[in-house]
Amino acid sequence: MPRLPRRIGHGDRVTLSEHLDELRTRLIIGLASLAVAFGVTYGFRQTIIGWLSRPLDGRKPITFGVAEPFMTSLTVAFYAAIALTLPILFWQLWLFLAPAMEEHKQRSVARMVVLATLLLGSGMAFAYFVVLPSTIPFLLGYDNEIYNIQVRARDYYTFASFVIIGVGCLFELPVFLLGLVRLGVLTSAKLRKNRRIGIVILVAVSVMLPGVDPVTTMLQTIPLLVLFEASIWAAVILEKRWAAQGQRWAEQWDEAEPLTTAE
Repeated sequence: MPRLPRRIGHGDRVTLSEHLDELRTRLIIGLASLAVAFGVTYGFRQTIIGWLSRPLDGRKPITFGVAEPFMTSLTVAFYAAIALTLPILFWQLWLFLAPAMEEHKQRSVARMVVLATLLLGSGMAFAYFVVLPSTIPFLLGYDNEIYNIQVRARDYYTFASFVIIGVGCLFELPVFLLGLVRLGVLTSAKLRKNRRIGIVILVAVSVMLPGVDPVTTMLQTIPLLVLFEASIWAAVILEKRWAAQGQRWAEQWDEAEPLTTAE
């Protein structure tokens, strides 16, 4: 049986072939996870479609064309599989990039991966339980005395899936900002100084997401602003802690270096 490539550690001398083997392993695990998740979500596609249809309040979507029912169900199952496997994909990406960092930094990044998974789930739950139930009735009831409003299945489920996954990804904002602070690209002082610019960017991002109506935009923007403010204060606290940890690690390294030289 072919063996899996060895786990690469920080400081290991490896060849290009070993790096490619590691990358291939992570891709295979990610794609295999996506395939398994797709098999599960396709088997439960009717349940998933039923969950997504709840904001329609009993309205049954319509389809056009012979293949549209099949393709719509397939697409919904695929989007659900992506949502399920995103934590695994994040973890595989981290395992591939981890050897490039010192071991004392790997623990911090590993915690951020866990935090990213929790925030992703929280964001998707917020989109499903708060954003969609408020947005869909507003959109379907807007000028309903003028239009004969029909809901096309393909468009509705794509819209709902994009909102859920999009809001889940937006909830990763604290991880993104704290990661930049950890790498030294940003500082808490810069974040506080450019707070207004950050707010404008977040509002622009919310507007570009599916659903440009005021209800959807407001429901997507408010938690983003809260997370942005929380990220700034978290950066203030963690920046001091990371600086202290780096100083302790440097002192330990300076103490160990003469011993290594003497040996």
